Amino acid sequence: MNINDRHMPDTVAMLQIAHEKTLEATLAHDWQGTTTICGAQLHYRLGEGDTRNTPLPLLLVTNLGDCQVMVIRPRTKEVVFKTKEQWHWFDCPRQLGTNSPDTPKDNAVADLVDLEVGDVVLAMSDGVIDNLWEHEIVESVVKSIASWEAGNSKLSREERAGGRQGGMKVAANDLVEAARLIATDPFAVSPFMERAIEEGLASEGARRSILEF
Repeated sequence: MNINDRHMPDTVAMLQIAHEKTLEATLAHDWQGTTTICGAQLHYRLGEGDTRNTPLPLLLVTNLGDCQVMVIRPRTKEVVFKTKEQWHWFDCPRQLGTNSPDTPKDNAVADLVDLEVGDVVLAMSDGVIDNLWEHEIVESVVKSIASWEAGNSKLSREERAGGRQGGMKVAANDLVEAARLIATDPFAVSPFMERAIEEGLASEGARRSILEF
């Protein structure tokens, strides 16, 4: 399946269908609500000029709002991809729902990201990225994976490589805890506070928000 193959999943179209069906389901009960969206689907493409048709890992990323998908490469400690937040105005993200004008077909952003074995894909709520800077997120994940690989366990180092066999759950918990510590510190300097000041708004400390990873 080539990257331009007609069978490549259309994640925005699928999200649009789900959005329409959800709105339809809320009508009878007069349910109200909105949500941001971020998701990543593991797929593949074929290498150009590769006669063996070797599949290469490909990530299909779909985003609408102020959550974030980030791809980290632990071996080089770098961010190879991240989505950009979408706001109507500061702290008012684009959302899908019963009382929002936003729609997947008009506002969702889809990206194709080439992956390497060992890359880590993070899907994070604004409660994480509002309280931790990018370099802090990278440091937390890399440190957690290294600690897991070196830890005492019945599993071999090879079996734990890259966070396998439970290491990614540990990395997720460590990252959320790091964000929680900042979120509950009224004197912490945070990305959210910095953005608010740039917008000319009075802001002090971190931001209490839903922390999801």
